[in-house]
Amino acid sequence: MRRIHYSWFILLITFFSIIVAGIVRSSSGVLIVPLENAFGWDRSLISMAFAINLLLYGISGPFMAALVEEIGLKKMMVLAMTTLLIGVLLTLFMAEPWQLMIIWGVIIGLGSGLFLTILSPYVANHWFEKRRGLAVGILTASTATGQLILLPLLAIIIEEYSWKWAIAFILILSFIMLVIILLFMKNSPKEIGLLRYGLEEDPPAQQVVEKNNPIIIAFRTLIEAVKVKEFWLLAGSFFICGLSTSGLIGTHFISYCIGFGFTAVTAASMLSFMGIFDLIGTTLSGWLSDRFDNRWLLFWYYGLRGASLVLLPFALSEGSITLLVIFSVFYGLDWIATVPPTINISRQIFGIEKSVVVYGWIFAAHQLGSAVAAGGAGVIYNIFTSYTWAFVLAGMFCLLASLFVIVIKKQNVNVEVKQIYKA
Repeated sequence: MRRIHYSWFILLITFFSIIVAGIVRSSSGVLIVPLENAFGWDRSLISMAFAINLLLYGISGPFMAALVEEIGLKKMMVLAMTTLLIGVLLTLFMAEPWQLMIIWGVIIGLGSGLFLTILSPYVANHWFEKRRGLAVGILTASTATGQLILLPLLAIIIEEYSWKWAIAFILILSFIMLVIILLFMKNSPKEIGLLRYGLEEDPPAQQVVEKNNPIIIAFRTLIEAVKVKEFWLLAGSFFICGLSTSGLIGTHFISYCIGFGFTAVTAASMLSFMGIFDLIGTTLSGWLSDRFDNRWLLFWYYGLRGASLVLLPFALSEGSITLLVIFSVFYGLDWIATVPPTINISRQIFGIEKSVVVYGWIFAAHQLGSAVAAGGAGVIYNIFTSYTWAFVLAGMFCLLASLFVIVIKKQNVNVEVKQIYKA
């Protein structure tokens, strides 16, 4: 009987690690109203803390990528999960707005950085030679799937007991995941005497590169990347991707639905539907990205997402569960299906060695968009007592993103990039 390659176990551990980190971060969506009621804090203030969270975990991406190269995958995962564990524990004792800013804005924001930014492409690049697109699709799907599927459970716990019981549940999940990482995670296939999945023989020995400060590595790579037009097109489209997903839907969708008379559990269940279909859509996107022009995949993903966001206010105003379910299924298929093609294009342009750090910077743009939407939607709500304009504007921006990606060069441009690197 043929043994299962350990790369698939690494994929599984990474998958569930991302799910746990995702549910910690995304629990903000069900905490806004409970925190508002419990402490009397202004909604825009609470939204600002979660906006800082989104921004910090995105900006930390390229530095996390450099740190992984320096100190190893397992140590970084242990450090990041421990940081999340500390942040969740401190949440049980917070009583002031500044504590919310530090705990959820800084500690949990930085703790999420590794898992929700560069971990997927790093594991796919270093543990898989074949099925790399599929691996990226599966791991990327876990970023949204787990957090969305578990949100209804958190909403039920909050409704039946309190928000602190929901935090305690997340704390237990984080501790279990930390133990699993400590016991079973490995840094690389070579550590256990294996080659990457699908690799038949050792590649030629590469020249040993002198180790540098991770901050220097991250900024040096950024300086090289900004000279390439495709970097700006990918970063611009990913800014809009973050704005229209975790920043808007992930943070404000539940509150938006509550404003139309839906219960928090019903709204969280719609996010759960998105999570289920995100797993299908993003995994399929990974498979498609190995076979079709990634630019056209992104064109359709952004275009269809934009149309669905413009139609969401109509579905809510009708008060129709059926229309809301249809939106949730359709939007879920497209939630983060944009990631595998974006990673593929980045790898084709910048090469395996540079692409993870470059993707970290592209993802930083994604999270800048998330932060703008998370904070901006709260301001729009305070002005209009409704989120409708925020969702309509996000839909229009998605249509703009579909135009960004289609002008990316189809042919390999890594020759141009290699010349820049040599210079």
